[in-house]
Amino acid sequence: MSLSWKDSREIGEALFDRYPDVDPKTVRFTDLHRWICELEEFEDDPNASNEKILEAILLVWLDEAD
Repeated sequence: MSLSWKDSREIGEALFDRYPDVDPKTVRFTDLHRWICELEEFEDDPNASNEKILEAILLVWLDEAD
């Protein structure tokens, strides 16, 4: 399954699984963007993201961490 920026739920869950010891409240958007692009399943244009998309992904990750 390939992931794109519109898959915020799946990306947030994948980040939670990949970085279980990271507190998502401490993650900078620059690191978040890089980690998303480094996901093996991620196949979208890295330049197609924006702050709103990153916030949505971060909220999913926060929800998973709670």
